[in-house]
Amino acid sequence: MRNLFIFGYGFSSTAIAAACKDQFDQIIGTTRNAESFSKLVADALTPALFDGEKLTQQTQEHLNTASHILISISPNENGDRVLNTCRSALAKNKNLKWIGYLSTVGVYGNHEGAWVDETSECRPVSKRSVERVAAENAWQKFSTENNISLAIFRLSGIYGPGRNAFMNIEKGIARRLIKKDQVFNRIHREDIGEAVCCAIKITASGIFNITDDEPAPPQDVVTLAHELIGKTPPVEIDFKTADLTPMARSFYGENKRVSNTKSKTVLGMVYKWPNYRVSLKRMFDDASYK
Repeated sequence: MRNLFIFGYGFSSTAIAAACKDQFDQIIGTTRNAESFSKLVADALTPALFDGEKLTQQTQEHLNTASHILISISPNENGDRVLNTCRSALAKNKNLKWIGYLSTVGVYGNHEGAWVDETSECRPVSKRSVERVAAENAWQKFSTENNISLAIFRLSGIYGPGRNAFMNIEKGIARRLIKKDQVFNRIHREDIGEAVCCAIKITASGIFNITDDEPAPPQDVVTLAHELIGKTPPVEIDFKTADLTPMARSFYGENKRVSNTKSKTVLGMVYKWPNYRVSLKRMFDDASYK
């Protein structure tokens, strides 16, 4: 039996389950409360409870049968919540062949707009990125000790249905913040699903940047979205004087261009959403942004 156990069935892992469904006899997904079970069942998943602190008997039984696991739950100041809770159960599972971990390009920190790849130095700035580096290291140690293949997927800014520049316009929260030479990479959740699917097919190990081809200034994305939808873009706002939350401001403290070459050469990725121009036009034309 090939069973995929997903810790944290959310925005990205929904696309992963859809992309990988033909590779598995069963896909189990966790949620924090039973009220969400109907969503997982509707998506043809087996639901399981996991609150990040304890394993129910039923959830452990599902975990014991897993041949592949995917972690889509963020760590906290105490470390990786899946490892802290499930280390013993995972180590005892002799069927477990592969672990996938969803991380973030935030681990690279600030490289002053320079290109980074998987060999680049990690210079985490924010607390959440420091915690991600620690979680990556913990999973690498666990996989080595237990001789299990581990793929770490470093994701750039995630977008997709309900979470994109068009929705920001509809919600009235679109802004054009201007910070000189600032660029960001982005990734559509369908490309995340495809990347994980490719990695599972070849039991890939290592670190992979999963990101689009073209880092771009954030204001350019906002402008194009308004042009496509037929609205006047908001006025430009100087980042230095903008009213931002500490978290929002921290994102602008990390400036880099992230290369996806390894994902193409090793995983065989063909990005269906390669840059913001293609993505915005496609989402607008087929109304898939909602």
